[in-house]
Amino acid sequence: MKYILVTGGVISGIGKGIIASSVGTILKSCGLHVTAIKIDPYINIDAGTFSPYEHGEVFVLDDGGEVDLDLGNYERFLDIRLTKDNNLTTGKIYQSVINKERKGDYLGKTVQVVPHITDAIQEWVMKQARVPVDDDEVEPQVCVIELGGTVGDIESMPFVEAFRQFQFKVKRENFCNIHVSLIPQVSTTGEQKTKPTQNSVRELRGLGLSPDLIMCRCANALENAVKEKISMFCHVEPEQVICVHDVSSIYKVPLLLEDQGVVGYFSRRLDMHIEGRPRKMLAKWKEMSNRADRLLEHCSIALVGKYTKFSDSYASVIKALEHSALAISHKLDVKYVDSADLEPGMLQEDPVRYHEAWQKLCSADGILVPGGFGVRGTEGKMCAINWARKQKKPFLGVCLGMQLAVCEFARNILGWEGNTTSSTPPSIIMGCFVIDMPEHNPGQMGGTMRLGKRRTIFKTTNSVLRKLYGDVEYVDERHRHRFEVNPELIGHFEEKGLHFVGQDVEGERMEVIELDDHPYFVGVQYHPEFTSRPIKPSPPYFGLLLASAGKLPGFLQKGCRLSPRDTYSDKSGNSSDSEISELKMPSLSQD
Repeated sequence: MKYILVTGGVISGIGKGIIASSVGTILKSCGLHVTAIKIDPYINIDAGTFSPYEHGEVFVLDDGGEVDLDLGNYERFLDIRLTKDNNLTTGKIYQSVINKERKGDYLGKTVQVVPHITDAIQEWVMKQARVPVDDDEVEPQVCVIELGGTVGDIESMPFVEAFRQFQFKVKRENFCNIHVSLIPQVSTTGEQKTKPTQNSVRELRGLGLSPDLIMCRCANALENAVKEKISMFCHVEPEQVICVHDVSSIYKVPLLLEDQGVVGYFSRRLDMHIEGRPRKMLAKWKEMSNRADRLLEHCSIALVGKYTKFSDSYASVIKALEHSALAISHKLDVKYVDSADLEPGMLQEDPVRYHEAWQKLCSADGILVPGGFGVRGTEGKMCAINWARKQKKPFLGVCLGMQLAVCEFARNILGWEGNTTSSTPPSIIMGCFVIDMPEHNPGQMGGTMRLGKRRTIFKTTNSVLRKLYGDVEYVDERHRHRFEVNPELIGHFEEKGLHFVGQDVEGERMEVIELDDHPYFVGVQYHPEFTSRPIKPSPPYFGLLLASAGKLPGFLQKGCRLSPRDTYSDKSGNSSDSEISELKMPSLSQD
């Protein structure tokens, strides 16, 4: 097993996740089996109780793990399926050690950070690194480990010490450290400054880790003199200084690293006998990056939510939209609309914000209402859904978005009134339309929702979404919700044209809705964005982009022959090497 540790310096949020994913991508492209682990130094057990403004979205895995959004990057880049144990937190480590201490496993010894906490970290990493993440169930050969935060943070000290010991335990030829650092560029002179990187590397070396590769994040390509200076003061060869400058698309990052000889360096440093130049998976990245640069047609989607001030709150949603837009050769334009700004009360409070929000909504080609929690902003979301339904604008509602589409229909078509004032408890939002699932709410917040992969059965053969999925009888998608549409009322909705075309295996949970006589009005209880891939766009999002670009009728008439799930994937949902090597993105520009 080869271990590649990715650390960060100077500032957080520097792009370690994308770089770790890109490193894994180029190694997987060489024919290796690659897995990934994300270490978060916070004390939380998982990311499930975070506000989206804290760390961005909460990414959900097949096993129901609520994890950091970087695991979404790993899954999308490497096309793998991770588990909750691939996200390691301080809380998980301390909880496991304390549980052992309570059981008497340490035989009366004083339990300390060194060696007990550091040993627990190393054991966790070594055990998880060997868990298969590909469909062929082959044990990984390389494990990319991203240490969150910044070197020098007090929270990450136990992890740094653990890896200082770890490098000797697994031997030098099996362990490599990549340090990601910032190269700021002074606006007045345009000079690229290396001092922050020098200080960061010095601190890392003082803690016992010596970087093998220094990946420099910068606005523009590194000048040779700057590269040589970093090499001299950071005790590395010039070839070990890698420039990761800003690029137009994240798909170009693996190509950027590969062009600078990263594969050859890993081959020598880690004593791996791998191909000199990756050929399989990187073909798709080159195709996608080149195509993204050539797109001329635009398609705009209004994203109506309440966390719109921080785009990472909807990271997977945005990626799913980008994947779908790329598949139809359109450049995506996301219009972020704060749902509270659409509510009638905002017209009195701030007329400018109110009219600007409605202008964004009305000018968009399609409307998306993603998942969320709480009552705030729900009236605004229902206003957007009402407008999409009446004006026949393509609409997709995800999780809460689907539930509110049902509520809007009940209020305005069936004439049932509900109460959504700020004092209304979420458990009785919109009265009897959306109800609590008591078996998933035992009184705690963390990990108590309906989480992870669940099966949805299509109840009809003429469903638009079923056709987009490739005319399958069922789909397996990931869930994260506490509430559900009241199954006792579905007959009233279907009489008026709102059909529940997808349900769970028992027929108790309403999973998919579609509206008659509408270009594309779809709601899903699950979160399809979590399984979207660059060459396999999520069908619900793909349908939204097709409808928004006016291409859905032609696509359906062709029998969905260009459906990404049919063209590029096997039944399990993962791409095979042979499919990737011959990848040609579908082109619908002639429809």
